[in-house]
Amino acid sequence: MFLDFSFKMHPVKTVVCGSLDKLTCQQNALFPLMLLVDLSEYVSVTSPAPASTVALTQRQPPKPPPVRTRVPAEQLVKNQAETDRPGARVVVSRSFADFTSQASFDIKECELHRLEEGPPLKAELTREQGLQYYRVMQTVRRMELKADQLYKQKIIRGFCHLYDGQEACAVGIESGINPSDHLITAYRAHGYTYTRGIAVKEILAELTGRRGGVAKGKGGSMHMYAPNFYGGNGIVGAQVPLGAGIALACQYKGNNQVCVSLYGDGAANQGQLYEAFNMAALWKLPCIFVCENNKYGMGTSVERASASTEYYKRGDYIPGIRVDGMDVLCVREATKFAADHCRAGKGPIIMELQTYRYHGHSMSDPGVSYRTRDEIQEVRSKSDPITMLKERMLTNNMASVEEFKEIDIAIRKEVEEAALYATSDPEPPLEELCNHIFSNDVPLEVRGTNPWVTLKSVS
Repeated sequence: MFLDFSFKMHPVKTVVCGSLDKLTCQQNALFPLMLLVDLSEYVSVTSPAPASTVALTQRQPPKPPPVRTRVPAEQLVKNQAETDRPGARVVVSRSFADFTSQASFDIKECELHRLEEGPPLKAELTREQGLQYYRVMQTVRRMELKADQLYKQKIIRGFCHLYDGQEACAVGIESGINPSDHLITAYRAHGYTYTRGIAVKEILAELTGRRGGVAKGKGGSMHMYAPNFYGGNGIVGAQVPLGAGIALACQYKGNNQVCVSLYGDGAANQGQLYEAFNMAALWKLPCIFVCENNKYGMGTSVERASASTEYYKRGDYIPGIRVDGMDVLCVREATKFAADHCRAGKGPIIMELQTYRYHGHSMSDPGVSYRTRDEIQEVRSKSDPITMLKERMLTNNMASVEEFKEIDIAIRKEVEEAALYATSDPEPPLEELCNHIFSNDVPLEVRGTNPWVTLKSVS
């Protein structure tokens, strides 16, 4: 498409070439300057060309615009005085004022156990909430993919359990409770570490064993902590009674807080779970027991491992709900419902989140020996939590494709910078090996692996 701009004050012709299908303009008219997009690279300001040349040019197909890196928005917004200079640059605009600020969505009905009514069937979502949920889920996804890359490069060693595919669980739970509430989980903990407030670079630095890691490089993948976040626990199912103990502390202090105690379907047959269930029910502890059912305990499907796969009913005398764990709004509403149940003094509740992990159980598990690649791809194409939220917002005019692209670019940059930090930060020195074993301030001597090695623990 060729558009001819003529200005009475300055007799020049400006030929705008490129993919400008969305741009409509009239001669001697400017457009509302809500969002300014710099098209100077697509514009050539020349002297009037002979009529034969113009006619020849008009018969040629338009050339594609040049490929260039995106410039930050603040650099694209120029002073209006600059745009008034003859032949300086042509600026076009696009308004985002017509975006929907809030929308209501139908969500899947939860299956109930020992409850007369459950979470609502509709969820309200503001534009700001939607963009924030997308940003956090996409950050967790990119962070886990970077961890996969670093592990394959042998920069990350040891145990490493990735969370990609289950992002809606972490984001939905976090958006349904308060920052002052408590959370404890198993060894697939990277996502919750991020949603509880730890920066990406501290998480990756912990995975690479560096001093700048969230646990000073001594915890690794399974042992990360944050305020009101108690890990990251390597023993299958051991965190569940610990979560009940945290809930007991909340009840004892009377602070109206709750504890979310997470475990997987692989831990659902552990005896210590039922001991914790019994105690929590007897004392009416404000504890939300959450089973993240991702269909496989290590390499064993739930159907082969459990006589009953209705994990939300496993508490028997404890109420339970089964939730679509791939829908962040469904998880959020269910978590709010469960938290209100606990805060009302009704005791514990069990929440089963039906979700899916894209990676294997850990980095040592390729994840395709007990399930097919087609199965994984089908879940990705039909139930991916990030894609689902994105399509909802686009369909309801709550955001634009360009906005999501900008968020993606910013996240990629953040993760790449975090990876650079995680690979360049120094490892902790040997003399710090035993630090922070105890909480007291007095240095304590610690015996090493032989009588000639003595270390100190400094808190």
